[in-house]
Amino acid sequence: MTDRKSRMAEEDVEQPFISHLVELRQRILRALAVVLVLFLGLAFYANGIYSFLAGPLLKHLPEGSQMVAIDVASPFLTPFKLTLVVCIFLSIPFILYQAWAFIAPGLYRHERRMVLPLLVASTLLFYAGVAFAYYVVFPVMFGFLTATAPAGVAVMTDIAKYLDFVLTLFLAFGVAFEVPIATILLVWSGIVSRETIGNNRPYVIVGAFVIGAILTPPDVVSQTLLSVPIWLLFEFGFFFSRFFEPKPAHEAAATRGIEHRDSSASGH
Repeated sequence: MTDRKSRMAEEDVEQPFISHLVELRQRILRALAVVLVLFLGLAFYANGIYSFLAGPLLKHLPEGSQMVAIDVASPFLTPFKLTLVVCIFLSIPFILYQAWAFIAPGLYRHERRMVLPLLVASTLLFYAGVAFAYYVVFPVMFGFLTATAPAGVAVMTDIAKYLDFVLTLFLAFGVAFEVPIATILLVWSGIVSRETIGNNRPYVIVGAFVIGAILTPPDVVSQTLLSVPIWLLFEFGFFFSRFFEPKPAHEAAATRGIEHRDSSASGH
């Protein structure tokens, strides 16, 4: 009898776990399907998308210079690689929605009210970081780099290397613009208090310039254009983190108790 009860208990534990895996698989497949559909729709415009990406560099190339393709397959594969990245980039809101729909049932109501705005804000900040890199940083940086080329050196960038370079910068600026979200999460989770962050502000500012030096090319212009936004975004996140400070233990327990009773009542 005892063995039978233990087997039934194990089955009760395994069934929810398997159902969660099935749901996770379905949501991943939906996200991949959206990326595939977008890719099929944009593949015809792959060359035009690459031309748009190369615009900031082409505007600053000396007269008579142009981009080159070193590898045999680069003219064909590089635009399609960029198009796939663009499709993933455009699918981020849907991918994050699938992640949100998967984890939301396991959160308390007050946690859902906080997590959803953070997901939306993190998406917008990532897009803002990429747009800042393309429209602000690239023109200044490429203008500086091409102007400093030694005499007798023809500036002709390989299209594959250029793509890798700009994608790295897009990722760097997109992640850097998530600093407010990271600051809020540190305070909300209780890992670091607002007082501790405030006391260590000078170290954060120095760290912003160190990150800018690591993630950008070795020129002062691009390093400054990344470091200063990181610092300002940290101040922005530090200001709003006051609204996400964890409640005292007794208040948090009372809130969870109320939400548990409400969910039980709605279930009946």
